[in-house]
Amino acid sequence: MKKRLFYDKAGHGVTMLCAAFVIILTISIIYYIGSKGLSTFFSNEVSLWEFLFSDQWRPDRSPGEGGPQVGSLAFIIGSISVTLLSVAISAPLGVIVAVFIVEIAPGWGQRLLQPAVELLAGIPSVVYGYIGLSLLVPVIRSLFGGGGFSMMAGFLVLSIMILPTIISVSTDTLRAQPVEWKHASYALGATRWQTIRMAIIPAARSGLITAVVLGMARAFGEALAVQMVIGNTREIPTSILSPIMTLTSAITMDMGATVQGSIWNSALWSMGLLLLLMSLFFIMIVRCVVRRGAV
Repeated sequence: MKKRLFYDKAGHGVTMLCAAFVIILTISIIYYIGSKGLSTFFSNEVSLWEFLFSDQWRPDRSPGEGGPQVGSLAFIIGSISVTLLSVAISAPLGVIVAVFIVEIAPGWGQRLLQPAVELLAGIPSVVYGYIGLSLLVPVIRSLFGGGGFSMMAGFLVLSIMILPTIISVSTDTLRAQPVEWKHASYALGATRWQTIRMAIIPAARSGLITAVVLGMARAFGEALAVQMVIGNTREIPTSILSPIMTLTSAITMDMGATVQGSIWNSALWSMGLLLLLMSLFFIMIVRCVVRRGAV
């Protein structure tokens, strides 16, 4: 009895220790990124307005030429554009595939599709970028002209990358719906399509929205695959065929060329802080949707 009590207390202590470690780690990361990112505004005296709404990115300009400028508007627009366009493609496609897996596909189809989706999720992002660089960019160049490195290439690659996230969460949500609701719909004379459209999907709406938001969060934070196909031009895009640069690609491309404590380095940390705040925003949306249960 004493031995069992000892194991219970030891297990409780270990779990509490691990939970405390995760909380401390999260707070430490937020504090470090926040202190580094805010130094742009407090130490280097760059205004928040200039950082968010100026497209002039000249962090290495000398004081004699007017001083450095760290406007990140072009990168913010690039990140938001590829994220929204990729979600616009993947959200309906992912939900439809999830409905097919759960409600329509025969047993052998489910056994074939589920591993295929999991395999798609397990492919490294650099492989997606390499495929986009080798196949997608030349196709866009031959069909639409230009160099092929463009916003279109970026959101097409991203739409494939976030598809497994949306399908997996949507599938779990649809499977969690009470089977009695489906039987009740059939008992009222509804067809399978009417049951899916008017009973199952509305009941699973909060879970489907969560799936889309999680896919959007992954798209906003993706760096390597997008960087390989978007051209990385520090200008505001004028069409989906324009080359662009995102916040993540700006950080990865410039972080090796900056000096610790310089305004250029601080501006990159500010972009990291902006990405962190966007992730926090997406998490808050998911928690709000889950708590309400329906929108």
